[in-house]
Amino acid sequence: MRMLATGNMAAAIGAKLCRPEVIAAYPITPQTTIIEYLSQMVADGRIKAEYIKVESEHSAMAACIGAAAAGCRVFTATSSQGLLLMHEMLFQASGLRLPIVMVNVNRAVGAPWCVYTDQSDSLAQRDTGWIQLYAENSQEILDMIPLAYKIGETVSLPVMVVSEGFILSHTAEPAEIPEQEKVDKFLGPYQPKWKLDPADPRTYGGTTKPVDYAALRKSVQEAMENIEVQKKVVEEYFAVFGRDYSAVEISGPSAPEILLIASGTTSGTCREVISEKYSDKASLMKIRMFRPFPEDVTRKICRQAGKIAIIDRNISVGSRGIFSEAIRSVLYDSPNRPSIFEFILGIGGLDITPEIISKVIDYTLEHRYPPNKPIWQEDLR
Repeated sequence: MRMLATGNMAAAIGAKLCRPEVIAAYPITPQTTIIEYLSQMVADGRIKAEYIKVESEHSAMAACIGAAAAGCRVFTATSSQGLLLMHEMLFQASGLRLPIVMVNVNRAVGAPWCVYTDQSDSLAQRDTGWIQLYAENSQEILDMIPLAYKIGETVSLPVMVVSEGFILSHTAEPAEIPEQEKVDKFLGPYQPKWKLDPADPRTYGGTTKPVDYAALRKSVQEAMENIEVQKKVVEEYFAVFGRDYSAVEISGPSAPEILLIASGTTSGTCREVISEKYSDKASLMKIRMFRPFPEDVTRKICRQAGKIAIIDRNISVGSRGIFSEAIRSVLYDSPNRPSIFEFILGIGGLDITPEIISKVIDYTLEHRYPPNKPIWQEDLR
């Protein structure tokens, strides 16, 4: 079935299709309508789940952790300050190896107070042990939720599907709604590897010695590094639904003069600009998966480019754009490494227009060497 769906509606539909047993969430702009849709679905019986009304996002994640530890498939959603309030519990979820799925609707983090989008909230959580998937449109948001459950339940880690405030959350566009029977077959019922059970008592998350703590943290890292699981799940999804969600998507020449790297909705604007004006000079690399970072494929693609222009809708204050940090890390020991130009765009919801993307490409074409610091959007005017 094909329908018009906002990003938030697509998130709610994607969650419904996965048959969660527990949903716990707290409202926050611009995420709120996700849980409004889901609470209505629970109320009218379209989802057979327990909906837990909580007093904060910290409590929402705590409730999800308890339900997941008891063997339930759980879902939540949040944004910005709400995600930051969960920060302590995000480490708990990954450390306990619980495959919770959460949609985070990107919103700038205060101060000053701002309800518009950038990626600072989700990327600030990059070290918490959550897999992170970045969506470009409503279709990707919807499809990434079944993918997230399948990946998370396979490697026993939580997964964050990242949307963008207002640009996606409140904008409607066509999306294909998968058939429930096909999703059921693809995903199957949740069968936890371990759970709280009076008949099989265990201890979870208690105090431990350094040697055991280190071993458990290593196991989280090894599970996160198992990128082959993500590849396998993507292939299975493509076989059933015909849509490819590889960690990295490439369009354009294989050895371009400029490789433009972006994520989320910015990718769509870049794709259109390249198609219209720079198809003989530039290619686009869209990064869908930030954790685990797709190092091997990124290194292979970047080595073939003359120059690289990275667009970050975020800033690691005191350093640089966070995607830029990751890509520089991947390429640091590459011989004949391409020149890397870094652009900080769209902070606090600034529009990233086709004109701005054209200026990014023109700047990169015109300059042989990049400056020693990122180029901000205001510097391109």
